[in-house]
Amino acid sequence: MNNSKTYLTNDGLYKLKQELDDLTNNQRPQLAKRLREAIKMGDLKENADYIAAKEDQAFIEGRILEIQDMISSSIIIDPKTNTQEVSIGSQVIIKENNKSDNTEKYTLVGSAEADPTAGLISHESPIGQALIGKSIGDTVEVNTPGGTLSFKIIKIQ
Repeated sequence: MNNSKTYLTNDGLYKLKQELDDLTNNQRPQLAKRLREAIKMGDLKENADYIAAKEDQAFIEGRILEIQDMISSSIIIDPKTNTQEVSIGSQVIIKENNKSDNTEKYTLVGSAEADPTAGLISHESPIGQALIGKSIGDTVEVNTPGGTLSFKIIKIQ
C-alpha cells in the first residue's frame, strides 16, 4: 500500500497494536451484527441503518488497512543518548526569543504519533524540520501559518 516508513516510539507502536486489536476483535464483529440486523429489515435502498453501517464498515476496514500498513513499515525510534544534536526521538526544551522565561518541551516523533497538544511534534512539521540537527544554544527560525517564530534550544534530552 504505502512505501514510506512510519517512525514510531515503542509506546506509539503499542497503541497502534491496541487500536488494531480493538477494530478487528470488537468493532468489526459488532458492525457485522449491525449489518445482519439492518439486512433483516428489508429494502436496503432506503434502509438508513444499513447505509450507516456500510459507511462505518468502510471506515473501519480502511483504518485497519492503514494501521496494518503503518505497523509493517514501522521503524522504531530509538531514544538515543545523544543530547548534543536534535534527532527523531529527542525531547527538546525551547524558549521563544523576545518572550518571557517560559519554555516549551517537545518530543520529536513520527507523523503517525504526532499530538502537538501533548507535546509530541512530527519530525516532518515545520518546527520539527527546523529542529533536526540543531544543538543546544542554536537559534532557530520557523515559518508557520501564524508567522515566523524564533526560538533558542535550551536543552536536549
